[in-house]
Amino acid sequence: MRAADAADCFWSRSRAVAFAPTPGGDDADGCYSGNAVSVDGRMVAFYSAHRNDRWWQPVTTAESHDNGHTWAKRPHLLIPEPPAGTTMYRDPYVWRQDGRWRMLVGSALDDGRAAAQLYESDDLEHWTYRGPFHSSDAAEGPIGWECPQYATFGDHGVLILSDWTPQGGPSHTTVVTGREKDGRFEAAASPVPLDHGPDFYAPALLRVPGEDRWLMWGWAWEARDEAWAHEAGWAGVLTLPREVSLTADGKVAQRPARELLALRGPRVLHGTGHATRHEPIEIGQVGHTFDLTAVLVPDTTGTSGLRLITSTDGAEYLDISLDPTAGRLVVDRTHASPDARARGGAYTAPCPTAKRPNTPVELRVIVDRSIAEVYLAEEQVLTLRFYPSTDGPWRLQARTTGSGRSEFAVAAWNLAPLDIRKVSQPARWAAQSA
Repeated sequence: MRAADAADCFWSRSRAVAFAPTPGGDDADGCYSGNAVSVDGRMVAFYSAHRNDRWWQPVTTAESHDNGHTWAKRPHLLIPEPPAGTTMYRDPYVWRQDGRWRMLVGSALDDGRAAAQLYESDDLEHWTYRGPFHSSDAAEGPIGWECPQYATFGDHGVLILSDWTPQGGPSHTTVVTGREKDGRFEAAASPVPLDHGPDFYAPALLRVPGEDRWLMWGWAWEARDEAWAHEAGWAGVLTLPREVSLTADGKVAQRPARELLALRGPRVLHGTGHATRHEPIEIGQVGHTFDLTAVLVPDTTGTSGLRLITSTDGAEYLDISLDPTAGRLVVDRTHASPDARARGGAYTAPCPTAKRPNTPVELRVIVDRSIAEVYLAEEQVLTLRFYPSTDGPWRLQARTTGSGRSEFAVAAWNLAPLDIRKVSQPARWAAQSA
């Protein structure tokens, strides 16, 4: 269902290489991150032209007049030089707003701050530099921002930024909410994580044509050592599309795109009951690619949740549990792979509902072989990669570590690799109503 991500070229709709580095050209060492827009019967892709002998990545374009099947690069760079005072510059994001074209480009400044640089245009060809759209606090540096993305919700804005450091490279993705004033974005709150997992970076936004709805895809990089990833032929995968919205109190919410319901096959699992520390409950089997909904009432004296067992002997498993004392979701991949080259660890997302005794917590979990996307009804998300070593059937358990009991209602559907059809109804979360 997913294709490997290649960082040095763009892919066409037919899954063939759309355009690749031109030997000796401005993008000789990579056609890096950007986005595309449709206008007047053509598609224009904006991307970063990479050369190993140049520290910045100028903005350039390629055009398609056959709906993305073939592309022609422009003969000269669109924006050849970065603004003065920058030390990193790459990753254009172009969108249309209020009758004009706008572009953000990620950068680092020579004073240690990060910035998203703003440009504007009337025709996609001639661009005027407007200055930093938003910049980080000097105390956070030295950092840079990659792949800036911007979405508007009325007079409110959501700015998504992927943090990069000179020492460690790509780090994590944050989101800032606020308003724009005179070409500058004024934050209403401090940056917060966009995804609480360790393997989510450089997301891309797309406004659904004809709808007031934003979709987002993220890059889930490999959580294993480079040699193994290279041997396997992967450089990360894209997450499934998510709907991004803004809540009444100004927080960013995410949920699986409603179109994903069209991928569900027949329901393969449905179970309700309760588990105790001495009696985990076998709920049933799922395929290696599935969509699951769960309603959990956690045991207040310990952690409670689901265990996805991926080996016949039970030694390999992924734990998805609730910690009512801390009020958080915990996803633990420590035992998800016996291979020492796979990264382990436990990761958390805030879940205040879990702290309320006898209160149901709703989850939606979508797994595609080596990636798990875990959604809370609070509309927080945690994404991570894991690498089971066996091809046998996977099974699901309900468990608790507490002295009481944990109640559950779970349903799951295996997913089929079909074209996603338009689905008008919103996704249903609760297992008993699905």
